Amino acid sequence: MKREHWILLLLVVFAILTLFVSPFLGMESVSLRQVISPGIESKIFWNLRVPRSVLAFLAGACLAMGGLAFQALFRNSLATPYTLGVASGASLGAGLFVRFGVVFSFLGLDGLPLSAFIGACVAMAMVYGLAKLASERGFSSFTLLLAGVAMNYFFSSLLLMTQYLSDFTKSFQILRWTMGGLETVGYQSIYQMLPFIIPGMGLLLGLSRELDLLLHGEAMAIARGVDVEKVRRRIFLGTSLSVGGVVAFCGPIGFVGLMAPHICRLMLGPGHARLIPASILFGASFLCWCDTLARSLIAPAEIPVGVITALLGGPFFLWLLVKKRT
Repeated sequence: MKREHWILLLLVVFAILTLFVSPFLGMESVSLRQVISPGIESKIFWNLRVPRSVLAFLAGACLAMGGLAFQALFRNSLATPYTLGVASGASLGAGLFVRFGVVFSFLGLDGLPLSAFIGACVAMAMVYGLAKLASERGFSSFTLLLAGVAMNYFFSSLLLMTQYLSDFTKSFQILRWTMGGLETVGYQSIYQMLPFIIPGMGLLLGLSRELDLLLHGEAMAIARGVDVEKVRRRIFLGTSLSVGGVVAFCGPIGFVGLMAPHICRLMLGPGHARLIPASILFGASFLCWCDTLARSLIAPAEIPVGVITALLGGPFFLWLLVKKRT
């Protein structure tokens, strides 16, 4: 068996162990028998800890896959799933919901995640429209990137104004949401998130050949028979849908989509046939462990998981810059 196959097998085993072990970590003197038998420990385990670990696993997988796809699309190793303004649009939607305090639900979705997802969709639609408007033939990755950066700043400024016009309590609620979090009770959030991430991830899976060719330039991809504009739209829509669903329910959790693809690329090389499953598995496991740290470091209180990923991602980003220079 080749080295790459061994690494993938180890990542599969590591992901399974992470998903099984993480709900137990932080529980004081709770045995497997107590978890299985009826009781308060069993209810806490199955209604709080297991859903939270599953939510972290799914969110990490989507963020890692989105980062990998955008890095290939833009041929930029520093691209993240939030490059095109998904996080800022969702944050503005959530901020407006908190600011005006309108309580509503639609098709079983609560108002806050629904508002965040609508904000993400509005941001994506505006980025796509600007990119189409700025380009004569379809739209290029460069114009798409510039439109995303512009929308990112625009929605971020609107969010700051929304916070400034809110009272102290609502301003803190907005700030806390933008830090990202995986707090959930029961499996409702997971069920509500699946209709967004399943089709989104489905659009991205199976693009290993196209992503490999895009890394060598659009001219190379076209010469090899790839419909670049169609693939670009597929990546744009798939990433926006899956990452928008994650941000709507978990808030903007940064650096997972940057770190996971790079670490897997160091282990397996640039081929996306191996990178796609490796990044999904590593990103899912990584966010699970970050969430375990977030709820264990200052227990019984907890740190927002976005703070943990940022603390780990900042030094990694600096190391990446130094490594690319050397």
